[in-house]
Amino acid sequence: MTSTSRAGRPKASSRETLAEAACELFLERGYDATSVADITQRAGVSRSSFFNYFSSKSDVLWSGLDARIDDVGAALDVLERNADASSVRAVLVDALRGFAPDPLALALRNRTAMGLDEELTRDTALRLARLASIVAAAASASGVAVIRADILGASHAAAVLSSLRVWAEQGAGYSAPETVLSDALQNLDDLRWR
Repeated sequence: MTSTSRAGRPKASSRETLAEAACELFLERGYDATSVADITQRAGVSRSSFFNYFSSKSDVLWSGLDARIDDVGAALDVLERNADASSVRAVLVDALRGFAPDPLALALRNRTAMGLDEELTRDTALRLARLASIVAAAASASGVAVIRADILGASHAAAVLSSLRVWAEQGAGYSAPETVLSDALQNLDDLRWR
């Protein structure tokens, strides 16, 4: 049985409705000129409903990728000492599998029209640092020296975020994000895990 929110919308669709409303408004008014109140009004849900799904306006764009980064962290924790280039790259590629066009992809493709250049630069750096730290921790846990682990983390994180940007800019019909990432990771073949 599907439960409903106060506004009468099924919970399963409220997140998507809010994200769609936010993206429409970002395109119409720009990111900075759009408030959470504007988003909830357009979506027809309460402010508290917004915060049930998102911690901030920016989170509307990033929550899908953030959840995938969480999954990467959990998967790499399981590998522990068995982490190597092949297994880490498989986890990263798998994290992008099935990544459908979402608010982040729309924002990356329309960053200037949405007034998101600065926001995306700043927030991309946060995700880059977070993912780099996760990969570096996996490398360290497998016995890789600290500096090499940091370099591996930074390069693999850059490949993931750059691949998402290129995929979004090319348009979803061009290729799958995991394919773009697999190709990008080949640029790291000379960067030995150990």
